[in-house]
Amino acid sequence: MAPAHRPSRPLALAAALAVVAGFGAPHAALAQESAPAPDAPEVSSAVEDLSQPATAAEDARWNAARDALAAASADNPFYLPPTVVPATPGALIRTEPTAFYLDPVRLVQVPAHATRIMYASQDAQGRPIAVTGTVLTPTAPWTGGGERPVISYAVGTQGAADRCAPSRTLSTGVQYEGVGITSLLSRGHAVVVTDYEGLGTPGTHTYMVREAQAHAVLDAVRAAAQVSGSGVTATAPVALAGYSQGGGAAAAAAELASDYAPELDLKGAYVGAPPADLVQVADRIDGGLYAAFLLYAMAGQLAAYDVDPATHLNETGLTALAGAAETCMVGGLAYAHLDSATLTHTGQDFPELVRSDAELAGILAEQRIGAPGRRPDVPVMIAHSVTDDVIPYRTGRDLGRRWCAEGARVRFDPLLTPTHVGGHVASLPRMGAFLDATLADRWTADSCGWF
Repeated sequence: MAPAHRPSRPLALAAALAVVAGFGAPHAALAQESAPAPDAPEVSSAVEDLSQPATAAEDARWNAARDALAAASADNPFYLPPTVVPATPGALIRTEPTAFYLDPVRLVQVPAHATRIMYASQDAQGRPIAVTGTVLTPTAPWTGGGERPVISYAVGTQGAADRCAPSRTLSTGVQYEGVGITSLLSRGHAVVVTDYEGLGTPGTHTYMVREAQAHAVLDAVRAAAQVSGSGVTATAPVALAGYSQGGGAAAAAAELASDYAPELDLKGAYVGAPPADLVQVADRIDGGLYAAFLLYAMAGQLAAYDVDPATHLNETGLTALAGAAETCMVGGLAYAHLDSATLTHTGQDFPELVRSDAELAGILAEQRIGAPGRRPDVPVMIAHSVTDDVIPYRTGRDLGRRWCAEGARVRFDPLLTPTHVGGHVASLPRMGAFLDATLADRWTADSCGWF
C-alpha cells in the first residue's frame, strides 16, 4: 500500500483555518452558527496542525505563490493619497473591489463581498492622514435581530513595508489573521480591517502608537458605513477586536471611542494579549527572536512625534532601522537576537535607553493603555496566555486591573495554551462568543476583583 502523504502546506493550513473559523465548505455561504468550543477536538487538532513546521517543498510552493501575488499588487496606485486629505475623520476617499483568500494559491476564497477602501483619519498629533483598509460582508443574508453588526478588526504585527498591509495580503492569501477574521464572518458579522497609518500608504508605519492606531480602528467603521452595498450602516451595532498589536489597537480604541467617535453604537471589545506597557514588552523581546518588533516600534514612535532617529541611533542603528522598514513579519526574523546596545550612541540597549532618556520615556508613557482617567465605557474581554513569549502575561493582567480600578466591566481569561501564537488560536472561539453576547446586549462576566 502506498504511504500516506501529508497534504501540501497551503491546503493543510487553509483546512486548519477553516476548522477554527467554524466553517467547512470553503465556497458555500458562511453559516451563522456557533464556532467550536475552545476545548473541542477539532480546535485542538487545528492548533496542532498550525504549529507543525512545513517541509522544504511546501515552503517553496507557498513562498513562490506569495511572492508572485505580492509583486502583482505592489504598484497599485490605489494607495496614493489625494493631495488634500479630508479633515473629517472617517470620510471615505475611494474604493475598489477586492477578494479575500485564505491561501496564496487561492484554493479557499472566503464567501464575502470584499471592498478595499481609503479613508481619512488622524495621526497621534491630530493631523489628517489617509489610511487604507478592507470592508468584508458575508454573502449570506443576516438572519439575526436588528441590523447586521460590524466589527472593526485590528490585526497583529504585519511588519513595516507597504506590501505587508492587510488590504494587500487578504487579497493574496498570505494574511495569517485570516482565521480570526473568518471566524467573525462565519457568525454573520460584517468586518472592517484597517491597515493602520503608513502601512500600504506612504510614510512610516506608526507601529504601537496608541492614538494613531485607535483612530484608524474607529474611523474604519465610519468609512465602512459609506461603502455602497456593504450592508454596513451608520447605526449598526459595533464591536472591536484584535490580538497582539491589534489587541493594543482595539484596547486604545475602546478607551477613546466615547470621546473620539461618540456616534458609534459601540457594544464591546475583545482585547487579546495587549501590549499595554511597551517598556515591559521591550524587556521581554529585546535580543530575542522578535527583536525586529523593537525596530518597528522605534521607527514608528519617532516618526509619530517628529523625532530624528539619528538623535538616538548610530550608523549601525540607522541601517538596521531602514532595513527593518522594508520587511514584513517573517522577513523581520533576519533581525532575531539583535543586540540593540550596538545600535545606540550611548551603548545602552533599547529598554535602558527608553528609561533613561526623558524624551523617549515621555513618548512611551503616552502609549500606556489604561492610564489614569482612561477606560472603556463598554464591556471588554482580555485574553492572555500565561506563558506568552512575546507580550508578558502580567502586561495584559495589569491592564485589566487598571481598567477595573477605573470602573470598567472586564472579563479576564487567562489561557493555558502555550506561547503567543498558541494563545491567539485558542482564544478565537472565546472571542466570538463574547462579541456575540455584547452585540446582542446580553450579560457578560465581570472578573474585576477576581484576578
